[in-house]
This record gives sequence, structure tokens and C-alpha cells, in this order.
Amino acid sequence: MPATPRRVAADLVYLVASLPLTLVGFVLLVVTFAAGLVTLPIGIGVPVLAQSLVLARGLAEIERRALPGVLGHAVARPRYPPTPPDAGLVRMLTTPLRAGQSWLDLLYGLLILPVSIAATAVAAVFSATTLAAVTSPLYGWYVGSVAGEDYNDVPRMIGLPHTPIASSLFYFAVGLVLAPLLPFLVRGCALLRAQLGRILLTAVGEMQERIVDLSESRAAAVSAEAGALRRLERDIHDGPQQRLVHLAMELSRVERQMERDPDAARSTLAGAIGATRETLDELRALSRGIAPPILTDRGLAPALAALTARCPIPVTLDAQVQERFPASVESVIYFAAAEGLTNMAKHSGASEAKVVLSRTGGGLLLTMGDNGVGGAHVAKGHGLAGLADRVKAAEGGLVVDSPEGGPTTIAVEVPCA
Repeated sequence: MPATPRRVAADLVYLVASLPLTLVGFVLLVVTFAAGLVTLPIGIGVPVLAQSLVLARGLAEIERRALPGVLGHAVARPRYPPTPPDAGLVRMLTTPLRAGQSWLDLLYGLLILPVSIAATAVAAVFSATTLAAVTSPLYGWYVGSVAGEDYNDVPRMIGLPHTPIASSLFYFAVGLVLAPLLPFLVRGCALLRAQLGRILLTAVGEMQERIVDLSESRAAAVSAEAGALRRLERDIHDGPQQRLVHLAMELSRVERQMERDPDAARSTLAGAIGATRETLDELRALSRGIAPPILTDRGLAPALAALTARCPIPVTLDAQVQERFPASVESVIYFAAAEGLTNMAKHSGASEAKVVLSRTGGGLLLTMGDNGVGGAHVAKGHGLAGLADRVKAAEGGLVVDSPEGGPTTIAVEVPCA
């Protein structure tokens, strides 16, 4: 079945099948909601209103399950506040009344009926008219013989012969004109109904999911920053700090040797100068892990070129973008490449690797691959875990494909639009 007829059929089924449920739901909601309002003064209105909202929630959930088939993508489901286990009767009865989404479900159940009737009627009438016109040559001769001049009214007005065959051909031509429009009109009617459901039934869920994503991104950013600071502290303690302590001891020794043994003092001073150079080199290496100057001054592509050039294994770089991006985006991509190449050099046993930087629709895509032994993953306690946190903090995505035996592919996408 071609894609367009399948889509038209699916949209028609959605419109026609949902209309009876919409009608029944509307009647039930109006009756229960009105009964709840009327009985509020005598004390039983609250539970009746609560049951009305529970009913609206059930009808809304049915619509949410149907929306992905029409919209073509998954929709968010809102989180309704649960009733606490130790809640009393009053709390249990009033919990639905405190959920904002429950009132939106009720509003949807009341508003969707006229929209559903109009959309279904237009789509059904247009579809039936088109089908009848396209198939008119199959039955037009019979209808013309039974209806007589009435069947030829429209063709006669435009000067066609007064015959059933001419009328059938005319209506067939009309059907051929209407048929290309049918998918668009039916699709528009289905989307009109579905979009009302998306706005009222999923907008709160989308906001809740967004809040959760932001909370997770914030937690990931804090975790990544804390991990980076711990590594930096450890590297400074184990490297430059130890060298500086040793350098201070050597200089004190030079001070003591200056008067009694100048030659030994000069030798010790030469060693101290060498240690100073080594300390400076180590500090430069550490500073590259904080803010590499080449990234700040020249941009991402040159920084990646310098990074791949320092990698112990041969790396091919394909930088398809040269323009500058926000500093936060460039930093995430750069450190993702640094972490990925470090893991490849330490654990993969690869003889070659490739790094590709490209632009996607709304962001940057960094792809790294090697021909090593595989087995890489982002579980906590492994090298890529910190990279996953850093990418998540930038609201990006990380995918690792590394089966045992290799090869390994790491893809990092960060939005920059």
C-alpha cells in the first residue's frame, strides 16, 4: 500500500473512530461535572468533581496513546500527583482536584467535540465525494438512467452532451482534480484535532520532562566539574607541587654551599634550573586541560589538529567546519576529543584512529573511531563516564559503539544553534 493512501486511511480511521468516544466522553463529563457543581453545597460535590476529573484523565490518556500515530513522534505524558499512602479520605478525594493537568484534561474533553465533529465531517464528506467522482464511470450509466435529467444538471450547465456517459466522464474528471487534494485535506483535519490534544494534554508533560532534563544536566555539570577539579588537584599535587618542594630544598642547599663549595653550588643550581624548566613544562601541560590557548585564540579546528598531532597513535583528522562557535560548545567538543583520544591511546591497542568534526542541523557532531580491541563503555568508574557528564551538562548526546574485538566509534553531538 503506497505511503499516501496509507496515511489517508490512518487519518480517516483516527478521525472516524475517535468521534464516538469523544461524543460519549463529552456527555459523561458534562453530566458528572454539572452534577458536582450542583451538589457542592450539600457536601457530595467534591467527590463527584474528583470522579469527573478522573474520567477526563482516562479519556485524555486514550488520546495520548493515539497522538504518536498522527503526529509521527512520541508525546510527553504528564505526571499526576500521587495520593500519599497514609492519606485520609479527604486527601484521597481531593488529590485529583489539585492536579492542574486534570483540569486541562477536562477542558480538552469539553472542547474537542465540536472540533472533532467538524474535522470528521469535512474529511468524510470530501473523501466520499472524491471516491464517488473517481468511480463514477462504473455506475454513472445506471444512475443516469434512473435519475434522468437530474444526473446531467451540472454537465448540461457547462454545455456537455445530455448523456450518462458524458456525465460520468465529467464527474470522473472532477474526481481526478479532487484526488490530489484529498491527502492534504484529510491530513489537515487530523492534525487540527491532534494539535488540540497535543497542546492541552502533553504541554505540561513536555515542561516536566524539560525540568527533569535541566536538573539532570545541572547534576551532570556539577559532577563533571567536581571530577575535573579532583583530577587537577591530584595532578598538581603529584607533579608540580612535588617538584617545587624539591626545588626549594635544592635552592636552600645552594645557599649553604655558596661559601664553602662554590663548584658544588653551581652544579646544584644547574640541576635546580633544569627542574624549573620541567616544572614549567608540566604546568603548561596542565593548563592545556583547563583552557588551551590555541582553542581560545584560533578556534576548534586548529585546536583539534594540535590535539591529534600529540596523540601517541596516528590520527586522521577531518575537520569539515572552520568557523567559530560559542566557547562552551568548543570547550565540550575539545575535551570530548581529548578524553576520547586519551582512552584510545591507553586502552584500545589501536594502530590508527580517525576524528571527524562536522555540522549537523542544530549543532556540532564529533565522531571518533579506532581499530582497537573495543570494550569501551560509559559506566561509572571508567574513563568515559566523566565525558558523558560533561556532554550531558551541555545538553548534548553521547553514543559509544564498542563491541568486544572492536572497532570503537564514539559520537558526540552538542547543540550550538
